[in-house]
Amino acid sequence: MDPIALSVFSSRMAAVCEEMGAVLRRTAFSPNIRDRLDFSCAVFDTEGGLAAQAAHIPVHLGSMAYAMGGVIRRFDWQPGDMVVFNDPFLGGTHLPDVTLVSPLFVDDQLVAFLANRAHHADIGAVTPGSMPLSTTLEEEGVIISPVRLYEAGRRDEAVLRRIVSRTRNPRQAAGDFAAQASSVASGVGRLQELVTGMGVTAFREALVALNDYAERLVRSALADLPDGSWTFTDYLDDDGQGAEDLPIQVRVRIDHHDVDVDFTGTTDQVKGNLNCPLSVAAAGVFYVFRCLMPAQTPACAGAFRPITLSAPEGSLLNARQPAAVAAGNVETSQRVVDAVLGALAPALPERIPAASHGGMNNLAMGALPGDAPWDYYETLGGGMGGGPHHPGRSGVQVHMTNTLNTPLEALEMAYPLRLRRYALRRGSGGAGQHPGGQGVVREYEFLTPASVTLITERRRHAPWGLAGGGAGAPGENRLNDQPLPGKARLEVAAGDRLTVMTPGGGGWGAS
Repeated sequence: MDPIALSVFSSRMAAVCEEMGAVLRRTAFSPNIRDRLDFSCAVFDTEGGLAAQAAHIPVHLGSMAYAMGGVIRRFDWQPGDMVVFNDPFLGGTHLPDVTLVSPLFVDDQLVAFLANRAHHADIGAVTPGSMPLSTTLEEEGVIISPVRLYEAGRRDEAVLRRIVSRTRNPRQAAGDFAAQASSVASGVGRLQELVTGMGVTAFREALVALNDYAERLVRSALADLPDGSWTFTDYLDDDGQGAEDLPIQVRVRIDHHDVDVDFTGTTDQVKGNLNCPLSVAAAGVFYVFRCLMPAQTPACAGAFRPITLSAPEGSLLNARQPAAVAAGNVETSQRVVDAVLGALAPALPERIPAASHGGMNNLAMGALPGDAPWDYYETLGGGMGGGPHHPGRSGVQVHMTNTLNTPLEALEMAYPLRLRRYALRRGSGGAGQHPGGQGVVREYEFLTPASVTLITERRRHAPWGLAGGGAGAPGENRLNDQPLPGKARLEVAAGDRLTVMTPGGGGWGAS
């Protein structure tokens, strides 16, 4: 294809994903999907290779790109099918992230798959918000191995009922599943228009050309990086079950046009829920190298061909079933990014920033048993690390998450909560020539008794600075001004106040 036609094709594919996201946002019931935008949409080829994506959640998209092929090969597909799954050991990330996949047939030929992944604040875990301090996968909610939710266009009510009956608000859960199905169906229709207009053969040729172009761009960019091997070790604070100072060790080797990332030396899987499947680690690796690629690099499988990665089976980054994994997707994925960036910093001193706040600052809450049911989950931003050419931004989500701030009005309208304070955490950014960004302070007052779970990181190991820059301030959690650990499960009374102070980013360069 000529370059202009290829660029137009790439943009039209991405637009399909953007439209899927718009449909999901406008039809979802829960604030977690509707307001925080905790979802992702993508198109895959017939082998499960990523063909296009919207600019949604990196940990969703990278893990789907790594694991979708295994899901697709499990079924004999027909038009109108739609498969649902969330099993982390069969293509998922953690149980709240539920994926729907549907095929596209044109002229009786299978030409593509369309998928979305959305975070359900309630998937039936042992505590409200479905982010418990778990030790087994079963505690984290209903496990959905890949199964047809729709067969030839007809919904399997028994499958849907089995899933939503485990939640605390089945009506809302069913509404969110309907929104996801509508989103995928809209993508199927829009992509069908594109393929029909081009012809199946031309569409397949365009996908090949797009992947080859992405690979050429990436290999060309890698050729500009220095050859060599670099190692780095970063640490997670603890697993909430007694294990502390958990190392994630990485060796990054660049050899001409190829990259190999090896996590040998990373701690074994733990009792708590910081474990993750290899697909989550892959998402972190893909993200870092995507940031180093030219901006015009298409988001498709070809861009990842030069990258290989490995982690020992049974380690924190390649856990064995039935390990608990709820926090691996949200916290461990962030530390994977920190470790890979730390390894690359000596090789690329003018491109790599200091550590950002290094987590998602997870807060899950909901009604106590016997009270009117409600569930809520949110992540909080913090400070971005300062870089060689700029200071870090303040109060933002970084790296593996791309969700929005939940508006105070939406939170207070939907739940028995009052937000007493929401502000930047002054003085939390690391000092330096380019200082780190500030974290945030968010104070909640509970209007009714509630169950609360906190899963937060960088409360003991501060975000590191680079090139002589200072570390960012570690985060803090407090209940009624009394300190809480980074990972905590508690019951609060009406009138209690919870304050979460997120870490600042590390600084870059000596002051």
